[in-house]
Parts: sequence; structure tokens; C-alpha cells
Amino acid sequence: MTRQTRPAPAIEAVRWFNADTAQTLDALRGRVVIIEAFQMLCPGCVSHGLPQATRIHETFSRDDVIVLGMHSVFEHHEAQSPTSLEAFLHEYRIAFPVGVDAPGEAGGLPVTMARYGMQGTPTLVLIDRKGHRRAQHFGHVPDLRLGAEIMALIAEPARVHPSGNPRV
Repeated sequence: MTRQTRPAPAIEAVRWFNADTAQTLDALRGRVVIIEAFQMLCPGCVSHGLPQATRIHETFSRDDVIVLGMHSVFEHHEAQSPTSLEAFLHEYRIAFPVGVDAPGEAGGLPVTMARYGMQGTPTLVLIDRKGHRRAQHFGHVPDLRLGAEIMALIAEPARVHPSGNPRV
């Protein structure tokens, strides 16, 4: 895990599934954002990354926590097209918004994946209510540990309102 407190880089997706509009971190400010970067042909993503993201999506209030999937393809591009992804999301009953990471230049890493300095998939990023990247996990993260990290971020005030109320 990497603990970081700098502003989270913008997400660059060419298409979104399970969302009516493009998802942006600016629009989600005030809530904890979980980004689950995955590939549908990644065994670790299918066996634990996406099921864990689904549990987070089903457990926490959308007023507090938003889960975003990011399909960050860096291998087997032909087999992981948006059409294949759409069928995959349906078959695995992924209900949270999933963006297709913008392709990188000259076959490099996808744009969002490169901006976050991800080492591979699955990668889970925790972004606080202020829009700062607070943690980034590559590989398996135990549920109990992740739940504690999410709760700690939920408990933090997003900003202090002029009335003195620490919650947004």
C-alpha cells in the first residue's frame, strides 16, 4: 500500500457503462471514491478485486462512498474490447459505473493507469472527500483492513462549513 495525500489525477475514460454521464472526481467531491482498476482477463481481478469492489458498492451509502471501475487494458487488447466488457459486466452483475480507460500513446499504458502510476491490475485507489489520493493498493487487500481505511475516510470532515458544521 502507498499512503498519499496529494490531489488525485483526473480519470480519462473513453466510455462509461452503468452510468448516464461521464464520472468525474470533481463531481464526486464530498464523497469517498474507490477506483477499482481491472482487466476482465486478469484472474486476480475476477477472483477478488471485482467481488471486493461489489461488496463495497453494496455495503456503503452512495452519500458516503462511490465505487468506480476502471477497465485499464494493457495486454490482450483484441480480446478485451468495450463490446466484450459490456457482456462481462452483465454476466458478473457489476452494477457500479465502469469507465474504459483511454488508450495510451504508442501502445503504452492507458492514460488513467499511467497518471496513477499503477503497477498492474487489480489496483484499488482510495480518494478522500477532498479529492486527495490517500491510498493505493496493488493486488489483494484484506476486507477488514480496507473497511477500516474506508471508515476512517468517511469519518473525516470534507471541509468546515461557515456555520461550523464539519460535514459537507
